[in-house]
Amino acid sequence: MADPFRLDGRTALVTGANTGLGRAIAIALAEAGADIAAVARRDSKETGEAVAKSGRKFLELRADLSSTSPIKDIVGRTRERFGRLDILINNAGIIRRADAIEFSEEDWDAVVDTNLKSAFFLAQEAARGMMEDGNGGKIVNIASMLSYQGGIRVASYTASKSGLAGITRLLANEWAGKGINVNAIAPGYFETDNTEALRRDENRSKEILGRIPAGRWGKPADLGGAAVFLSSAASDYVHGTILAVDGGWLAR
Repeated sequence: MADPFRLDGRTALVTGANTGLGRAIAIALAEAGADIAAVARRDSKETGEAVAKSGRKFLELRADLSSTSPIKDIVGRTRERFGRLDILINNAGIIRRADAIEFSEEDWDAVVDTNLKSAFFLAQEAARGMMEDGNGGKIVNIASMLSYQGGIRVASYTASKSGLAGITRLLANEWAGKGINVNAIAPGYFETDNTEALRRDENRSKEILGRIPAGRWGKPADLGGAAVFLSSAASDYVHGTILAVDGGWLAR
């Protein structure tokens, strides 16, 4: 029996793939056999080099997902280069911090537009092609612990990630019967650019680590297995799930 976790012959589009979680996911998918289209605002050279070491093809796509305008081009260029699009990883995201009483409309719109609006319309565009091809596909949204919890001083981020969890379930309801699996991964507290401020805050970092049973911040590579699972045939009967990869945070 073929390994259900292998992704040979598949193409994956990963947003925010130049650093952190996105880079780690792109590398994990490539190591499992997928060719990678990497979307980022900045250079993705290191991601491309790692994908090449796995013997897979790589396409760098520079785009700013703070608006939906690049979406058709992103999907179109991926399909033009590889002839197909099987997997979408909606990872691109930003965060803004301020007390709720002071939170600006500008910071609200910037985060919700990137984290939620663009993710939805990118899933929509990818799914159109998957349905036309008739081969189904996998869409994996990167949610958050704040898809479950409220957080502090991150109003728009909490709204966007809570919304992304809901959209994941809605799209699963609508597209499961069309052979498209829509699921999400909810990372816990990981060592990324978005958590740098928390990790620099000695008291806050201590509080966070004190609640994580694993006793450490997550490393981006810790997310690879979950991404491969939800992108592979091993998850063909998994729909609308939000898989927490959190070192036990939610179980505490």
